[in-house]
Amino acid sequence: MKKIRKAVLPVAGFGTRVLPATKTIPKEMLPVVDRPALQYVVDEAREAGIEHFVFVTGRNKGAIEDYFDRAYELEYSLRQKGKTEIYEALDKDTPEAGTMSFVRQQSALGLGHAIWCARDVIGDDPFAILLPDVLVKAKTSCLAQMVDAYNDVGGNIIAVDQVPHERVSSYGVIAPKGTAEGQRLIEMSGMVEKPKTEDAPSNLKITGRYILQPEIMDILKTQAAGAGGEIQLTDAMATLMKLQSFHAYEYEGEDYDCGSKYGYFEAVLAYAIDHPEIGEQAVELLKTRHKSLGV
Repeated sequence: MKKIRKAVLPVAGFGTRVLPATKTIPKEMLPVVDRPALQYVVDEAREAGIEHFVFVTGRNKGAIEDYFDRAYELEYSLRQKGKTEIYEALDKDTPEAGTMSFVRQQSALGLGHAIWCARDVIGDDPFAILLPDVLVKAKTSCLAQMVDAYNDVGGNIIAVDQVPHERVSSYGVIAPKGTAEGQRLIEMSGMVEKPKTEDAPSNLKITGRYILQPEIMDILKTQAAGAGGEIQLTDAMATLMKLQSFHAYEYEGEDYDCGSKYGYFEAVLAYAIDHPEIGEQAVELLKTRHKSLGV
């Protein structure tokens, strides 16, 4: 069983749900306290042992590549002014040479097509997918938890978490084999996109973290367009599920959908409260605002 060393991060989307901010700034680069949302996702993957990142980009996403490059003038200025702590923090986040690849998705043909664009870099290796819209705040990173589960069972793994039954129609949910109650690692029989409440096979929503075998690329190569006229990753996974084992893993942590205005606001609050420099001030500010609203 091969180690999970590579991760694909699809970052070609327009970010229409958070316009107008994303008219000039890639949605993945929107700041959550003092770093771009994308940095948290990369940190999560690094904690899980990911050694090579494949960013699937599109037009006007050059800021992402620039962010992960060295900024020689800035670094020189920080050293000259004795701002060693800031310089070292920047240096720590700078990736080693050759550990990041950037491939272009020329047309917005869906998530499945974006993943397929990374096929030559992935090769014959199993790999992770992290959707950068989603931040997962956890004591042990979500992907690290999944990798531990993968090391036990292999195959393909999808991260899930529970949502209230009345909200399942807003998400893709998994269909477990047998009962899933009391288990974190759950064998799957299928997936359902936005089911009616009464028809939902579970209340375990798909969160935006995957570990997949490389055979998914062969399926995506000939995958017909699905919902919205796009090549859907879920359709390809459903095909692969007939050939290989799939498990859902109910991770420990809290996820935030930064692709929506409310989810982004939630993430900023959550990370501000736990920030080592401003956490206490953030809590006091929230208490003050809470009182001023008379709640």
